[in-house]
Amino acid sequence: MIVPCIDLMDGKVVQLVQGRDKALEVDSADEMLAKFAAFPEIQVIDLDAALGRGSNDSLIAHIAGRAKCRIGGGVRSAERARALLAQGAHKVIVGTAAFDRTVLEAIVAAIGAERLMVALDSKGGKVVVQGWQESTSASAEELLPQLAPYCSGFLCTYVDKEGMMQGTDLDWFRRLRAATQKPITAAGGITTMEDIRALEALNIDAAVGMAIYTGRLDLRELAREVRPESGATRRAPL
Repeated sequence: MIVPCIDLMDGKVVQLVQGRDKALEVDSADEMLAKFAAFPEIQVIDLDAALGRGSNDSLIAHIAGRAKCRIGGGVRSAERARALLAQGAHKVIVGTAAFDRTVLEAIVAAIGAERLMVALDSKGGKVVVQGWQESTSASAEELLPQLAPYCSGFLCTYVDKEGMMQGTDLDWFRRLRAATQKPITAAGGITTMEDIRALEALNIDAAVGMAIYTGRLDLRELAREVRPESGATRRAPL
């Protein structure tokens, strides 16, 4: 499955390079919703909430009311997870909170593991948290089996290539695929249809942002990869 991304900051849709530098900005979320209408699911990340400097709740509710969304960013309590479901989220993405077992268990108790995705974002070989500002001592490969009982799947971002449009690290994703049977969505540097099809051959979904916004990937071509009856991505030869 191909999952287009909407990242929010200061009430606008943005794309960042490695979570730091703003590369582009779109005033209207509705413009992106119209462009993404052919896709079965959209990924929405509140960057302000992830960085602990506010939220974009009204915009999130607006988007979630118009599309099937998985939503994350700053979800560090059961109350926040419940609030996102109330705003219309189909699934909630948790990153930093997954490292506090008490908080993670409270979130699972509040919304159920089937509505929860865990984000494991890797930079320099180690998982990073707090909006990618802090590094942990653990690798994603180590954490996948430990966290699998708490969620319905994983969002795994290769931060080293995020927003750089240089391709992603397929070897890393192969190692992740070997570490868990849970669904995985890949993000970070996905630039070409070859990247997407290589991931799909590994049974890994692709969350795509910068390559769409800059026109490197053509939305019409991406939409042709979607099977309307299932929302899955067509398997194509590499």
